[in-house]
Amino acid sequence: MTADTLTAVLSTSNMLEIDGLHAFEFELTAEQLRITAMDGRAEKRWYFSLEQVQAATFDGDLQSWTLTGDSGEHRLICLSAFTGNNNDEDEADDA
Repeated sequence: MTADTLTAVLSTSNMLEIDGLHAFEFELTAEQLRITAMDGRAEKRWYFSLEQVQAATFDGDLQSWTLTGDSGEHRLICLSAFTGNNNDEDEADDA
């Protein structure tokens, strides 16, 4: 896997792993990246400015990004998870 910029990879990801925690809730806006994850019963939140996101570096060996924020350095892995739906496509039409 090769990566150009973290902002480009985030646009095609629907799940992140930050510091070993899976995060389905994240949003990249014009101002910042917001990530929310659960650590047991505790909710953890991270905020990174757009400048910090743009300064992130990709580690090809670990296939992850090093992102430095106000709270220090974090390891970020961008993932594309499969999603399902509740529609039963095998139902026959009654017509």
